[in-house]
Amino acid sequence: MMERKNQRLQTVESVRDGVTIEDIAKRANVSKSTVSRVLNGSAVVNHQKQAAVHQAVIDLDYTPNMFAQGLASGKSMTLGILTQNIGSPFYDSVAQGVIEGLAGSGYTPTVIDRRYEQTKDAASIETLISRKVDGLLIVGGDMSASELQSYNKQLPIIVAAREVKGFEGQSVSVNNKKIGYLAAKHLLEKQHTRIAFIHGTEGHPDARDRFAGHLEALEEAGISRSDDLVYQGDFSGHAGLMAVNNLLDQGVFFSAIVAANDLVAFGARLALYRRGISVPGDVSIIGCDDQVEAAFMTPPLTTMRQPSYEMGVVASRVLLSLIRKEDYKWPELAPELQIRESVKRFTS
Repeated sequence: MMERKNQRLQTVESVRDGVTIEDIAKRANVSKSTVSRVLNGSAVVNHQKQAAVHQAVIDLDYTPNMFAQGLASGKSMTLGILTQNIGSPFYDSVAQGVIEGLAGSGYTPTVIDRRYEQTKDAASIETLISRKVDGLLIVGGDMSASELQSYNKQLPIIVAAREVKGFEGQSVSVNNKKIGYLAAKHLLEKQHTRIAFIHGTEGHPDARDRFAGHLEALEEAGISRSDDLVYQGDFSGHAGLMAVNNLLDQGVFFSAIVAANDLVAFGARLALYRRGISVPGDVSIIGCDDQVEAAFMTPPLTTMRQPSYEMGVVASRVLLSLIRKEDYKWPELAPELQIRESVKRFTS
């Protein structure tokens, strides 16, 4: 009995190991090229044919040999992903979008997290290139267009979550200057004129652009820049806490805060709570990113939503198109003001 069972198992194993593209094509009643396109995700295939191929794969218990496919195509079927800080809600959301964008493509991501350390960029990229990745997706960072162009000669590159002048056709982002402008504009429309601005990480392009947009909105409203209202922080909740304490300890009056991101807004809210200052009764707050927790802050946080997940999806699909030498274009990714309860009209 046991011997017969073992024979059956061996037979199933040998059939599974011997399954070919031709076997799947016959089972699904489609051409071999259709099977190849479905398995590689290299082109759009009729839904019914796609379903037939997937069913044939299940029926025949077929497992593609990715290593053999890579040898045959001259590709490793891996992509290098260099991100800034996978622990950040924003960058984590972009990374999740990247994974979604790669679904069904046959590609596996190899991820390196630089943790905001700029000096790691070149070494990380060299490591990924040495592993023979077929393309590189850089999330954020601050590499210049000339540096990116240099690496782009070796393999296709897409930059996500950052606008790079001189590399526009291969950088997928939102306009951070517009984010800063719209945030300040919303507060100005609510009659706030003393608006504290808590900066993101010094030198970071997103932080720099948001502040430029903030200043543009103030200038448009005829309000002069006040350096006493600007605090140099980073993208952490601790920075928001320290910024508010610092401003209050110096006796600086402000009726509203623009925070570098939602984490900074959470820290600022905590500092105001500890000082007995009401939000939005005494001080209004606006954040950036619209991370999930923003809607559950007390009160719910008004914030600038970045389509971070969508950005990751688009970036990975554009990179696949580059690798396959296909034409590509992506939809406009625009920031959106999410109005909740942390902002109210200023009354003297």
